[in-house]
Amino acid sequence: MQAATEAVAAVPSAPPAAAKKPVRTKMMRQYDLVDRVRAYNPNTDEDLLNRAYVYAMMAHGEQKRASGDPYFSHPLEVAAILTNLKLDDATIVAALLHDTIEDTESTRAEIDQMFGSEIGALVEGLTKLKRLELVSREAKQAENLRKLLLAISDDVRVLLVKLADRLHNMRTMEFMPPASRRRIAEETLDIYAPLAGRMGMQEMREELEDLSFRIIDPDAHAVVVQRLDALEARDKN
Repeated sequence: MQAATEAVAAVPSAPPAAAKKPVRTKMMRQYDLVDRVRAYNPNTDEDLLNRAYVYAMMAHGEQKRASGDPYFSHPLEVAAILTNLKLDDATIVAALLHDTIEDTESTRAEIDQMFGSEIGALVEGLTKLKRLELVSREAKQAENLRKLLLAISDDVRVLLVKLADRLHNMRTMEFMPPASRRRIAEETLDIYAPLAGRMGMQEMREELEDLSFRIIDPDAHAVVVQRLDALEARDKN
């Protein structure tokens, strides 16, 4: 090890390499979303999906995520996650619109008028959950928040959109400041992963736990992954 270190030291130093930025995924098009829904629901309301796509994109306008991506890429990916669960049109539309009341000039009345009261109620429910999350974060009461989440959600679809929202945020944590990443990871491990488990969504629970563990203790996570890979390789042989 010492000889290798000395050899490296003898080489003229090069300028430090720029930090490699995580690769951004290409934003899904309207027809891609419609195709995903139509694959499991041939009777999908394509006009409704298209109108919601355009409405959300226009409502979020020039808003950006921490990554620099258009903010609209987030609700779009949340909707995509929910298509994997084969959810109904109203839930997919609510996913597209889930931040509009909170973060844009959109109102519940406007959403009711354009998309119907069922979707308006889902979006308003998600807005209430977001505000509840902020209050509970201040109080640091994870178990109370889990109970309140279940109690306040008259429609289970609200919780499904919320879990998909958290999953996409966890998948894109690399652009957040380290302190924020850790806080969100701990919150996910304490609240949202157990909630997914209670709702029978074990695959989502496992991914949320894995993403959280990777942020909270990256060294331990790397050791676990290495051991699992070794066991998998041994089993194949």
